[in-house]
Amino acid sequence: VMSSWLTVKLHQRQELVAQLARFGPFDPARLEFTEHHLSHAASAFFPSPFEEAAILVVDGVGEFATTTIGAGRGNQIVLNKQLNFPHSIGLLYAAITAYLGFKVNSGEYKVMGLAPYGRPTQVEKIMDHLVHLKPDGSFRLDQRYFGYCTGATMTNARFDALFGAPRREPESELTQRHFDMAASIQQATEQILLSITRAMARDDTTGNLCLAGGVALNCVANRKILDSSGFKN
Repeated sequence: VMSSWLTVKLHQRQELVAQLARFGPFDPARLEFTEHHLSHAASAFFPSPFEEAAILVVDGVGEFATTTIGAGRGNQIVLNKQLNFPHSIGLLYAAITAYLGFKVNSGEYKVMGLAPYGRPTQVEKIMDHLVHLKPDGSFRLDQRYFGYCTGATMTNARFDALFGAPRREPESELTQRHFDMAASIQQATEQILLSITRAMARDDTTGNLCLAGGVALNCVANRKILDSSGFKN
């Protein structure tokens, strides 16, 4: 983390100003940095066809937020609820992506693609041990099974013991157990997202929902949300 800060992030403002100045005079005071989840929300709501809509941002983590709920109307966005790191659907999905031998923040689409080949045999373990889901859609992850807060790995030995095997080595053979694990995290993710969006729909008056963030790239879950959450559009 420190290497990326020292070589790139600390100098981001100067780099952006220098690059923008190549196209003509540019006042550095015009450059503004917005919060990660506000940027996500804007990327979904402003190009949308909706004059007003509920907004859900779900990803690994922004600055601290991992799940954010808000609303957009006209040219205004208000984000009024959020869950913070380390409790994250995106990091849960990423942890199992790593456990299945794929690259985090890159191979999640492969897990979604593997899911139809498996059976969701591990959903109960995921929802009983890893995730504590509440009626309002909020949730907590049991950090005893994860390593991303304290080390360089997504999961730990307790996680391996829960699912009965160590993580798959990259490029090794995929077995039915791996397909079943993919199916299980996909179904668990859908269950969590439906819990959140159904709670949002109960308070919504617009019928419209905008989704953003890395987890919103899960098109299978998005279809379930469209069919079953209570939002029309």
